[in-house]
Amino acid sequence: MSKDWEEKFRPEDLQRLRGFRLMDDDFMSKCFEENIECTELVLQIVLGRDDLKVEKVAIQHQLKNLQGRSIIFDIYATDHAGKRYNVEIQRADRGAGAKRARYHSSLIDANVTEPGEKLENLVETYVIFITERDVLGKGKPIYHIDRVIKETGENFGDEAHILYVNGEYRDESPIGILHDFSCTDAKDMKYRALAERVRYFKEDEKGVAAMCKAMEDMRNEAKLEERKEIACSLLADGELSYEKIAKHTGFTVEEIQKLAAQKGA
Repeated sequence: MSKDWEEKFRPEDLQRLRGFRLMDDDFMSKCFEENIECTELVLQIVLGRDDLKVEKVAIQHQLKNLQGRSIIFDIYATDHAGKRYNVEIQRADRGAGAKRARYHSSLIDANVTEPGEKLENLVETYVIFITERDVLGKGKPIYHIDRVIKETGENFGDEAHILYVNGEYRDESPIGILHDFSCTDAKDMKYRALAERVRYFKEDEKGVAAMCKAMEDMRNEAKLEERKEIACSLLADGELSYEKIAKHTGFTVEEIQKLAAQKGA
């Protein structure tokens, strides 16, 4: 049944919101934002550890390498022992490649060490990809990737772990949490903490308002990027003055000058 307050929002936004799942990156980000309980639940289930306690969680967290190249982590968490966890939600197979997992792991290492700190003190790290399909194609619910010594089969012990969680897998085990990531309706979800967050952003007026604002912000960001692309294309042509490019794209002359400087850097 429709609620009176729904009239405040764009019908197309409400329709899009109803179809969101935790497997959708933007919706997941809002549901897990500043939410230790949900993050802790996912990590406990994926790693099979009831004792794991999350102390900090950041959503869409940016890390940079020494050359200044940055990458955005979907979820970046720290537990009570200082271990680091990066959880990535990936609907597209190409976003969950082995080299990407390796890069994420290396960035965590580069950003948790201080100058002069002993490398033996590197914290244990986990890069976890929750994928919509079985990316590795072996039919397993979860894949654990650790370095091993080929000649002996022994674990190398560098405490850098990569895990792939198969979003297609279904059974009654705890890893069935993936069922919840594919649900559009909170009442169909198994885990209370996840269901409550989904229900809040889909059925509560304040939660719906937050999601609708996030969608509006994304539209505005997309429009801004489109204007930047047009401005950069006109700059590359070199036929129009900064003033005319500014007039055509809605930027100020100063903003066009900055784009030109960035393009020439």
